[in-house]
Amino acid sequence: MAIRARKSKSAPLPATKSIAKSVVKPAAKLSHYDRAGRARMVDVSAKATTQRTAEASARLEMSSKVLKALASNPKGDPFEVARFAGIQAAKRTSELVPMCHPIPLRYVDISHTLCEDGVKLHSRVTATDATGVEMEALTAVTVAALTVYDMCKALDKGIVIRNIQLEKKSGGKSGDYRRN
Repeated sequence: MAIRARKSKSAPLPATKSIAKSVVKPAAKLSHYDRAGRARMVDVSAKATTQRTAEASARLEMSSKVLKALASNPKGDPFEVARFAGIQAAKRTSELVPMCHPIPLRYVDISHTLCEDGVKLHSRVTATDATGVEMEALTAVTVAALTVYDMCKALDKGIVIRNIQLEKKSGGKSGDYRRN
């Protein structure tokens, strides 16, 4: 059974201002759809292999009680476990996101910064390939944030994960991108 996209009769969404600064020209079309509107994996076989780097971040808001208890978590160091989880997640992105290409990653790391109201996580991913690593960086930081939540939820289930976002990327035909 084929699933076809329905055409929407609603008015187009109004243009919004981007908070990102970029040298990338907007794509004329969404690349993950063929001419018939079916989802597809993009053919990158003709693209040049170049070094690709992407960085992403996420914030976890948590109570001061949880922040104070981080160092003595009985499950272990939540940030070290989150780092391992993020690295593993980046390597498995193509298994989680259907149209992502499997990419041999050269470097993945997750770091954290304690803030007054929580933690900021940061991922960095590098590969030499014909396609970018933005999805790997986003997947890494997301799974790292979920891991911190998992390791701290016994103290407070009200921890909030916010602002999962691409911070910058470099390499490839579309050029560099940096969030303001």
